[in-house]
Amino acid sequence: MEQIELMAPCHFGLEAVVKREVYDLGYEISKVEDGRVTFMGDLEAVAMANIHLRCAERILIKIGEFEARSFEELFEGITHLQWEDYIPKDGRFWVSKATSVKSKLFSTSDIQSIAKKAIVKRLSSIYNIDWFDENGEDYPIRITIMKDVVTVGLDTSGPSLHKRGYRRISSEAPLSETLAAGLIKLTPWKADRILVDPFCGSGTIPIEAALMAANIAPGLNRTFTAEAWSNLYPDNTWQGVRDEARELIDTDIETDIQGYDIDSDVIKIAFNNAKIAGVDSLIHFQQRDVAKLSHSKKYGFIITNPPYGERLMDKDELGDLYSTLGEAYRRLDEWSMYVITSFEDANRYIGRKADKNRKIYNGMIKTYYYQYLGAKPPKRR
Repeated sequence: MEQIELMAPCHFGLEAVVKREVYDLGYEISKVEDGRVTFMGDLEAVAMANIHLRCAERILIKIGEFEARSFEELFEGITHLQWEDYIPKDGRFWVSKATSVKSKLFSTSDIQSIAKKAIVKRLSSIYNIDWFDENGEDYPIRITIMKDVVTVGLDTSGPSLHKRGYRRISSEAPLSETLAAGLIKLTPWKADRILVDPFCGSGTIPIEAALMAANIAPGLNRTFTAEAWSNLYPDNTWQGVRDEARELIDTDIETDIQGYDIDSDVIKIAFNNAKIAGVDSLIHFQQRDVAKLSHSKKYGFIITNPPYGERLMDKDELGDLYSTLGEAYRRLDEWSMYVITSFEDANRYIGRKADKNRKIYNGMIKTYYYQYLGAKPPKRR
């Protein structure tokens, strides 16, 4: 099957995680940039990536790349791309999003409008028609201009891949599913190790951990825009990928994944979300204050997203909260702790300098992923 270039945008700071995920699916990486991993694959790879990648935001087919410093160059560049390879005569196509960074072309609305006209011109000459009814399937297009380099992609996902379908109700300031999965993958946690989130909110971190433990593909229970592209997928490609993914599921695995929150209503939300995700039997949710965090076993993991003070708390309260978290962590025997926060004094109040620190953007908020490393458990004989 013919190879095409695919792009997987992701949170800034998770590029290495997405790269490893793509490698694990068996595809060749062609480029890694800030916030995006590009790789080679066939049309089946579109289905594989959408259904299996846990940390990418969406999957785009790369239509082309060129330089443009004027709208005339943008128009010409768009018209030279082979849109007819993807968009049929009745396809509904539009530029769903355009972004521009450090480029001469900065008006995103003008970029969208001119790109649409250029695509119409190209397809009009190919299909020999002057008017497009656009009553067929959706073919959304995304354009990024970085330092005058235009990258054009066809969006195969539709709604962002963080929308797994299990989070019907959220707590305030929830962590996205893709970011939660990335935080877990940045640790050495495995399904046979203990994991506790003492600020679990709507349960995203424990649920993503349980999905990994049971080997449940994150996109298994949702649909994608490209599934309706009968001009590209005339057979049962998507169903075949789903069937193979279902065969890999193991919900009988033994786990010790726990989620705590001080709010009982939030715990109910977390449990319901886990039930929708099919992993409620793998997680223990409980109303509990972080001050009462304890566990009898060694070598566990805390992976958590405590309040930052950006939206949820007065910043004067944060010092006490992080001090309490630090005290609870010190009572645990040889545990590791991973904390994502924008609270710049987190280290000081936790009472220990992090062994590692990684900058990650949670939406538009710059956060730090503080990593406090415990001892490794002895190797099993």
